[in-house]
Amino acid sequence: MTTLPRDANHDTIQALRLKEGGSHQVNAIASSAQNTTAFDEDTRVVSVYATQDIYVAFGSDAVTATTADHFFPAGIYYDFSISGGDERHTHIAVLAASDDGTVYISEKH
Repeated sequence: MTTLPRDANHDTIQALRLKEGGSHQVNAIASSAQNTTAFDEDTRVVSVYATQDIYVAFGSDAVTATTADHFFPAGIYYDFSISGGDERHTHIAVLAASDDGTVYISEKH
């Protein structure tokens, strides 16, 4: 069993390095917010850490997060695959579950 991230085809993605210049910060508030700069086309995984509970969605530059999206608890550092197969996400959208907070995103290659 592995704890490494998996792509959209469920194939294990080997340990990755942080992308220089690939850090993002998004304020999680009562309305959906997203990263302003798209993820690099070579980025396969993003690590996410939230200071408060949030809802999260991945997609294009039009993605928005709602309370119907995935709940992500505060204080967890987690890796998400953003590419694999025919699917590739360029943005993350976040929505505060209750209190405002900050979401830190790191791109990995």
